[in-house]
Amino acid sequence: MLELSNRSALPDPVARAVRALAEGEPILLFDARDREGETDLVILSERATPGLVRLLRQDAGGLICTAISHELKEALGLPYAAELLAEGVRRYPALSAIARGEPRYDRRSAFGITVNHRSNYTGVPDNDRASTIRALGDLAREAGRFRPEELRERFAAEFSSPGHVPLLYSAPGLLRERKGHTELAISLARMGSLSESATVCEMLGDSGGARSIEAARRYARDHGWNLLEGIAVTEAFDRWSA
Repeated sequence: MLELSNRSALPDPVARAVRALAEGEPILLFDARDREGETDLVILSERATPGLVRLLRQDAGGLICTAISHELKEALGLPYAAELLAEGVRRYPALSAIARGEPRYDRRSAFGITVNHRSNYTGVPDNDRASTIRALGDLAREAGRFRPEELRERFAAEFSSPGHVPLLYSAPGLLRERKGHTELAISLARMGSLSESATVCEMLGDSGGARSIEAARRYARDHGWNLLEGIAVTEAFDRWSA
């Protein structure tokens, strides 16, 4: 069991996943059959390397996104993508037709802005995306040392937008409010006292749809990596935060 500062403990499967993230190893997260029904390949952002980005790109195949906590999003003063669209409707009325509605799998989207690190050239290669993701992880790890205005200055100095790494923002109440891969990943980081930024990528199957949970389990077993279902993370988080 992984002992925590509040003297509670995580169940072994969750503790193993947290430890793997801390050591720079990917884990797999399946949300739920009655939600997206998708498995994401997940890494801790501050541990990102070009090799891990290539793994996400080649073995998962979905959209590579970096999740940060609601608290960091608020400190940085960042908007949701949906908010930007709503603001743009007055100037671009055509946006009104696409800015309405909710995702079929949830009541709202976690998508925020897209960024590149300023050291990038195009931002697309594995090296570029790894440097962007790793810098976001570093920012998340060190955020508590800075006032919000200092964080915003650092963010502006290090990142530009639009870019090639989409940001996701966790819900304020984490898994009590929303049970997406964003909240699952940030909750794991919080329970393990890790830097609260994780990078996620949906695992696709050969048919073009989401990879089945059974195929994801085989992949995890073949690589010796941890696969957690959302319910296990949610139950651990409920006990940890009680």
